Amino acid sequence: MLINNIAYLLRKFPIFAVPGSGEYRLQPIYVEDMADLCVKYGYAQDDVILDAVGPQVFAFNELLHLIAEKIGRRVWLVNLPPSLALSLSRAVGLFLGDMVLTRDELSGLSANLLISAQPPTGQTRLGDWLAANPEKVGQRYHSEIQRHYSSTDSPSL
Repeated sequence: MLINNIAYLLRKFPIFAVPGSGEYRLQPIYVEDMADLCVKYGYAQDDVILDAVGPQVFAFNELLHLIAEKIGRRVWLVNLPPSLALSLSRAVGLFLGDMVLTRDELSGLSANLLISAQPPTGQTRLGDWLAANPEKVGQRYHSEIQRHYSSTDSPSL
């Protein structure tokens, strides 16, 4: 959902606030590759710990440029102090009814926790998938809050 929601925001807004330098890295995995891993290791007799990561590593800024290019959007990336970017994400979250970015998520990104030193476990290259499917990504926002909570027990933003 991260890639989809980034694409949604890039489609809707001409400016994208990047917390900090945007040089922190991530290694997204395609959802079907993830499903294949779940099935494969779900039947395993032994416990397995592995990093579910795709074959490409991106700096966050690079990922934003790639997504914008593949969906045909020109977007101005603005690097902001993390605290200001978090405040802006809260404002956008109020509009979307979601928590767009949390302090813990930003800490994980900034600490490069979304990459692995292990060989990739996914095979699908994000750039190739985006090039073949630009119309499938970012058409609607997928709310984590709506996905996990009903309207009656939704936590306050």
